[in-house]
Amino acid sequence: MSDIVEGRWAEIFGPRYIAVTTILALGVTLFAFNAFLSSAALPSAVHELGGLEIISWATTLYLVFAIVGGAAAALLKRRLGSRGSLIGLATVFLAGTLIAAFAGDMNQVLVGRSIQGFGEGVVAALCFALIPELFPSRLVPKVFGMQAIVWAVAAFGGPAGAGALTELISWRAAFFINVPFVLIFVTMVLLVVPRGEKPTDKHGFPGLRLLAIGAGTMLVALAAVAEPLQAVLLLVAAAILLTAAVWLDRRSVERLMPPDAFSLRTAVGSGLWVFLLMPVAGAASAVYLIMLLQQLWGYGPTQAAITAAVMSVAWSLSSILAANARQRSTRRILIRSGPLSLAAGLILVLIGLEWTQLPILLIGQVLTGLGFGMSNGYIMLTIMEASSDGERDRTSALLPTTQSAGNALGAALAGVAANAAGYAHATESGHILASIVPLFIMAAAFAMLAFVAALRMVQLAKATPLATFAQE
Repeated sequence: MSDIVEGRWAEIFGPRYIAVTTILALGVTLFAFNAFLSSAALPSAVHELGGLEIISWATTLYLVFAIVGGAAAALLKRRLGSRGSLIGLATVFLAGTLIAAFAGDMNQVLVGRSIQGFGEGVVAALCFALIPELFPSRLVPKVFGMQAIVWAVAAFGGPAGAGALTELISWRAAFFINVPFVLIFVTMVLLVVPRGEKPTDKHGFPGLRLLAIGAGTMLVALAAVAEPLQAVLLLVAAAILLTAAVWLDRRSVERLMPPDAFSLRTAVGSGLWVFLLMPVAGAASAVYLIMLLQQLWGYGPTQAAITAAVMSVAWSLSSILAANARQRSTRRILIRSGPLSLAAGLILVLIGLEWTQLPILLIGQVLTGLGFGMSNGYIMLTIMEASSDGERDRTSALLPTTQSAGNALGAALAGVAANAAGYAHATESGHILASIVPLFIMAAAFAMLAFVAALRMVQLAKATPLATFAQE
């Protein structure tokens, strides 16, 4: 059937769902805010504590442990239940926050950030897993639209808020601000999320698989700052470790992922490839555009950041508009169009930089944001609907982890492409412009690979029975 029952925005903020919506928004807010925290608060921490040489690890370790935590989220949910997992890992996140806030040196900050990352990685993944459990299918696009708004606000407000707290009070206040949000989150979970039943069968701890995922992610992070040849070797080693983790997981009694994760023979596996490849493509602009605008056009940090933020605005607005699509055929068109819009946007950003044409660059930024905004929600919804009821938790929890992995991999590959083309040593505008051509061409190629995977996902999803979501 092509027509579906349309959900209304008022419903997710109405009496029946407002508490659950608040929990999901807080969970995403904590993750998004802390992902952007380091750029504003940690330089002041280094000024007080020293350790400039390890400041980048505050972000790297947070993301690595967030990915590991996200991978373990479905397992923790099965063993502890949604309520116990959310409360327990929010407490872990709070412990990491306090360790970082009271740190006496940068090493302690790194420990706190690692613990923060693991706790929030689990919480963010569980928030995704709760969406099909607590919302009917017709409201899921609206929930994803709400989350896109949260991310956009965090992208603007995260660095600004952390910077204001650092300037007016202390860098430690940027960590302490998490405390009331965590307490509100835990209180809401206690009031809203049912206890549920805890399964009694346990098959050991998947330490080897989590170690492979963590080590593979760490190698990707190291590749982002290595010389081109070393970076390629690190990425190859990371691919081997991550592939081994998926291979081992498929043969385990208690799996971390759905059995068809990243298999091109199913809608779920193909969809996960789309969800991985689009962030890989988008990283080129996300990592380099602000710097390029300052190098090539003489923009100040604020003007460059505002120009780059056009993409986030387009992402949020288009996700809100796309959430109103009523027909499955329209949703399939949006899924296929997203990677194409992303590829076109990246090429136009490159042309705008090469020709020194701000209007072309802005159009490219808008198309890039549209690519993510029009398709992300329906990619996730299609993956969830194509997953069986028994695998829904694993599949849903894997979504934010896959996206974070795509961001990390994209940043590393962007660094390899740019440095191999001589960007790191380029000083003149002509040399800089020549060095970024391979970077954006590679990014557009990954967007086209995402388009191929999207075609496959849509084709397979048509023949896949839909999973049962929350009842009306």
